[in-house]
Amino acid sequence: MKKILIIVAVIVIAGIGIYFLVSNSRNKENLNQNQGTPTVTENQNNKPSGEQTGEEEKKTETVIGKSVQGRDIIAYHYGSGEKEIIFVGGVHGGYSWNTTLLAYDIMDYLKANPDLISDKIKVTVIPMLNPDGLYKVVGTTGRFSSIDVSTSQSVKVTGRFNANNVDINRNFDCDWKATGMWQSIVESGGSGPFSEPESKAIRDYVQNHKPTAVVAFYSAAGGVFASSCQNGILPETRTIMDIYAANSGYPAYEDFTFYKLSGDMSNWFAKINIPAINVMLTTHDDVEWDKNLAGIKALIRSYAE
Repeated sequence: MKKILIIVAVIVIAGIGIYFLVSNSRNKENLNQNQGTPTVTENQNNKPSGEQTGEEEKKTETVIGKSVQGRDIIAYHYGSGEKEIIFVGGVHGGYSWNTTLLAYDIMDYLKANPDLISDKIKVTVIPMLNPDGLYKVVGTTGRFSSIDVSTSQSVKVTGRFNANNVDINRNFDCDWKATGMWQSIVESGGSGPFSEPESKAIRDYVQNHKPTAVVAFYSAAGGVFASSCQNGILPETRTIMDIYAANSGYPAYEDFTFYKLSGDMSNWFAKINIPAINVMLTTHDDVEWDKNLAGIKALIRSYAE
């Protein structure tokens, strides 16, 4: 009996030893396999980390700056050609809220009709240059509709200015003055040219990218106005003014004679030899889509070759 117990004990001990020996061997084998084959982390497009397709590398929007209150000023890009045409809305924020809606309509159209943009062209849309002013009137800096707009005229007027109570369109370096005029109202042009982050944002973008032409939208006067700064109208400015006016049906004006301008954005473009026009919508409520689409398409096509 004693011998049987001894034999059983030996068998049990041997079995335990064999189990641990096999287990250790398997663990070492798995460890070696893991060390020899590194793990590949993949992104949502099943590409190894750090590798992107050409489409992913193509930048479709750029934060070009921040407002006084820290809101993004965003430029949206369509196409990748060398000739860049910039469309700017919302310079006067919530006071001219329809210019931002028009810019959004332009963006939707370009996205739906990419064939309009040849490989020679890049179209950039900045829908709101004054997001703080827009926020005062519509309560957002993203997409909005006309039903979001405040019905108070006094609120709309405050939306013309940025959070420092400066008219951005009096803050550029062309005939700048500390106090500018808006109709018969005296308003602030800032402490100096480009004292405001919003004007600095588009200044820096334009100086870095050297666009072929710029179109800025305002309201309300109903016309296409040429830019100039002391040295007269650039020949190319006159050309794009005539193209836009002829196709949109807006009258063309070589001079803005309603009141004296100082620190105007488009006039500063002229100073640095960039052709620019102001398109002033007829009212503060309507985007006049058909008129502007015709002008925009004609202008883009004129740079297609």
